[in-house]
Amino acid sequence: MATLLILSGVSIFVGVGDMTFSGLWLNPSEMQLLLISRGPRTFAALLSGASIAVSGVIMQLLVRNKFVEPGTTGTTESAMLGLLLVTVFAPQWPIFAKMAVAALTALLGVLGFVFLVRKLPPQRPLMIPIVGLIYGGILGAGATFIAYQADLIQYIGVWMSGEFSGVLAGRYELLWLAGGLTLLAYFSADQFTVAGLGRDTSRALGLRYGYVLALGVSTVALVSALVVVTVGMLPFVGLVVPNIVSRIMGDNLRQSLPVVAGLGAGCVLLSDIIGRVARFPYEIPAGTVFGILGAAVFLWLLLGRRSHV
Repeated sequence: MATLLILSGVSIFVGVGDMTFSGLWLNPSEMQLLLISRGPRTFAALLSGASIAVSGVIMQLLVRNKFVEPGTTGTTESAMLGLLLVTVFAPQWPIFAKMAVAALTALLGVLGFVFLVRKLPPQRPLMIPIVGLIYGGILGAGATFIAYQADLIQYIGVWMSGEFSGVLAGRYELLWLAGGLTLLAYFSADQFTVAGLGRDTSRALGLRYGYVLALGVSTVALVSALVVVTVGMLPFVGLVVPNIVSRIMGDNLRQSLPVVAGLGAGCVLLSDIIGRVARFPYEIPAGTVFGILGAAVFLWLLLGRRSHV
């Protein structure tokens, strides 16, 4: 918590526009900058990181594989495809309607992935992320083809790179819904933990497996849609963060979920800060920064030795 507060303070005071602590009370323009840009941007990074990390751990429990996340199972590509379709055929629709369409296509996408996973042999777990990457690649290729035909390639580029430079007051509030879904996941943490034991075992323990599966995939789909609509894709967050926490704390979701949410929020906010200062006054998207760092961390997780038994 202390680290998040420190990072939030740094995020508020880092940027092209000058801002000081004393100036917030003496200069109305600095307070306006805080309320319109710096504050919303900081909240958006925290909410996006926390919700995507929690979605990743839910996805990993439901498919019983540590190498999946919304970005490697076609979920974010499905949300992007839905957002692209509504942009082509109904550009005048309000943001909530666009988000609803993106959430629906994301839900269909994650259900399609779950269906494919059930067709794979259980003794070949490494096939699951491979199939997910292929599945997401096909959906992404379809979205790119539609965007090319409609002269909307630039939109694909924006949605593919998660960045927070365009976040302003009035344009990020949908992410509070993602935060609410994260809180809902915490209250259902024990059920997700049992569901991670498998369908047959969880049913033998009295769990309503179908209900928990529906809750999990709906949460992942809605969070993916909300994040894509607001800031774009944030790769590796839902993959790396849950694996780091799992190695330290195990798979008891009730205990580890707050840590997963906090670490995800901190990683995304730190990546956004690095992106702002690395080429100041220009910016590197936070998704690009964490994509580089996340890839390195994930290789370390694959090649390193487990610290939790």
